[in-house]
Amino acid sequence: MKTQNASYQSATMPTYARVDLRFLRGEGCFLITDDNKRYLDCVSGIAVNTFGHCHPRLVEALNNQAKMLWHTSNLYRIPEQERLAYRLAKACRLEHVFFCNSGAEANEASVKMARRFHYRKNKKEKMTIICAQGAFHGRTLGMLSATSNPAYREGFGPSVSGFEHVSYGNLNELRNAINEHTAAIMIEPVQGEGGANAAPDGYLEGLREAANEFDALVIADEVQTGMGRTGTLFAFQQSDIQPDIVALAKGLGGGFPVGAVVAREEIGRSMGPGSHGSTFGGNPLAMSVSNCVLDILEEDGFLKHVRDISFYLETALNELAKLFPNQISQIKGLGLLRGIGLRENFLAADLSAALRAQKVLTVPAGLNTLRILPPLIIEKEEVDLLTDALVACLKQKDE
Repeated sequence: MKTQNASYQSATMPTYARVDLRFLRGEGCFLITDDNKRYLDCVSGIAVNTFGHCHPRLVEALNNQAKMLWHTSNLYRIPEQERLAYRLAKACRLEHVFFCNSGAEANEASVKMARRFHYRKNKKEKMTIICAQGAFHGRTLGMLSATSNPAYREGFGPSVSGFEHVSYGNLNELRNAINEHTAAIMIEPVQGEGGANAAPDGYLEGLREAANEFDALVIADEVQTGMGRTGTLFAFQQSDIQPDIVALAKGLGGGFPVGAVVAREEIGRSMGPGSHGSTFGGNPLAMSVSNCVLDILEEDGFLKHVRDISFYLETALNELAKLFPNQISQIKGLGLLRGIGLRENFLAADLSAALRAQKVLTVPAGLNTLRILPPLIIEKEEVDLLTDALVACLKQKDE
């Protein structure tokens, strides 16, 4: 059997540096291996498993829909899609929604919409998208160009034109970069892959003001921060701004692949029939699960729980930073998207490996930030398991 498994593994393209763990089951905040070992999951499929693993209501929603209808394509009306579109538009204070399958697709569609919007207004020169250094918007050729790290683009030919990058959080640099060619500013309220960096106070408001002044749109990339992860349904709601376009994915399906773009009515109407599409986007299975995700998030007290447990986690991590000042430089992030910034001589991958030996799963964000992304249902007892494991690992490195 082991030989057969090795043979199967060799057929998988080596695009991931996989850890040698095979998880066969999941229960709430825990993943269980093929040899029945339980791991506390503080990765959540990289901010995907909103309510952990095998949440009974999501399982029920998926099973019920699977017995009725899986796929029709967007040639026909899809009732659950129309319901979810209405709910997301209302929640974002916007009007139109396009459904796809992933965050990269959602961001790619957002750029297309921004450019098309200006094109239809006879402002064909407005095609440039301003992005931030440290941003990560996906791995399509277009979104690789929106992402600042050149390592992601190596070997894939010329970058797609029409993207510029400025320092994250620097309003002066942003304003200097905007000109008559600027179609939109694309921003993550908290940079996930870039190191769990939260936008400085006032930055998003200043960004919105600059965009208004130069007739540019604001695209909020909420792929990692959306769907309750930061304690509000969307992270932009913690600032006094209104985006023109919001890109969603990851937690929207609670583990089922789904993405969405929510936009102003005028932007949506600029995308006529044939301007964009997705074969699988908005299929009945994805829509039924996503409506169930939104049902749970909108229940009285759920987001309050996220805020309360986020405060408990933040407090615990700040105490760790005081205990281990030679190893921890700062605690970053927002809500349940947290980063432990490490000193230059400590690698996040090494700390993540040490935690894995303690049966706790985390994920690096760059060389020196350890990212913590637990399911939103995490309780204090499980936060304590995480912090106890961190103490044990940091003590070992301190010796």
